[in-house]
Amino acid sequence: MATPDLDSLLQGGVRSQRVFVRADLNVPLADGRIRDDSRIRASVPTLRRLIDAGARVVLASHLGRPKGKLDPAVSLRPVAPRLAELLGSPVAFCHDCIGDDAAKAAHELSDGGVLLLENLRFHAGETANDPDFADALAGLADAYVNDAFGTAHRAHASTVGVAERLPRRAAGDLMISELRHLQVVRDPERPLAVLEALAPHAEVLAIGGAMTYTFMAARGESIGRSRFEPDRVDDARRVERTAADAGRQLLLPSDHVIAESLDADAPARVASEIPDGWIALDIGPETGRRYVEAAKQARTVFWNGPMGMFEVAAYATGTRSLAAGLAESDATTVIGGGDSLAAVNQLGIGNRIDHLSTGGGASLAFVQGLTLPGVAALGD
Repeated sequence: MATPDLDSLLQGGVRSQRVFVRADLNVPLADGRIRDDSRIRASVPTLRRLIDAGARVVLASHLGRPKGKLDPAVSLRPVAPRLAELLGSPVAFCHDCIGDDAAKAAHELSDGGVLLLENLRFHAGETANDPDFADALAGLADAYVNDAFGTAHRAHASTVGVAERLPRRAAGDLMISELRHLQVVRDPERPLAVLEALAPHAEVLAIGGAMTYTFMAARGESIGRSRFEPDRVDDARRVERTAADAGRQLLLPSDHVIAESLDADAPARVASEIPDGWIALDIGPETGRRYVEAAKQARTVFWNGPMGMFEVAAYATGTRSLAAGLAESDATTVIGGGDSLAAVNQLGIGNRIDHLSTGGGASLAFVQGLTLPGVAALGD
């Protein structure tokens, strides 16, 4: 792998150097409380190595989609104390990511100190990769580490602009791990995927979630009031043709968990067909068994996205059964996407999955063979 890694940066020395670390701390919050700290925990190894090497860490991330405006509901402030607990060392917090206060806080860091900046996306310059905003961020540090795989497919100021302005730059341990594990999916032995883009390559594509009903609509099958994408029906037909021409299997649910409304307490039942007025909210048990069996016969499995409306317990069975099945598989298993990761974490089987990707969109882009701007900006 040509991407410069953390070892190469540490070998050049970082003691007393301010290192700008772009992490992915985009954690789910509820009333200011962290509901899942997986992404925070994933950032710890890189931070720990920099701290132990005497670096002065300037840590930055986005959270949610505030669209360039200050929104206290998606402040990174709650992350600081949790990160401090995980690191076993103090984490200072600055109420902004640029400006005099941020610059002062960064310059006052001591060796091994950590400063967490406020949400990058409180400034419109972040997603626009605005040169002035990138200049301000780069001015806080002497070196750059990108450990935010989840945003590597975005050409933002903190993923591209800052990297271009700091000659000493590297990928963090999490970023390198993501790229190495996902390369297995990109060049698999026998892949199973849920991704449209893998139609020419995957031996089996098992479709679940909302994507199911776009494919069913393309086939002219009844989907009731189930969610689907009318503008993607032609794409679904093309995927089916591509898979068929390549001799691949494309699996769709043979049964569904359906209800007459999205209410959590609405009566639900299993059906092989979706009547008018009903909504399909999860794959049925027979489909779950078929998908798990397909996974167990594969050598490489890539799973991205839930099988149903996972956030409601009544419609989480399909997602959980697939997660449990993958844990029992002998295949190389790679899971990406927030809801898929949540299912694995809730079941306590993360240690039985080969790789839990922190980036949903980034993992999809990478396995398609697309260039990730946040990785390309690090150079060779």
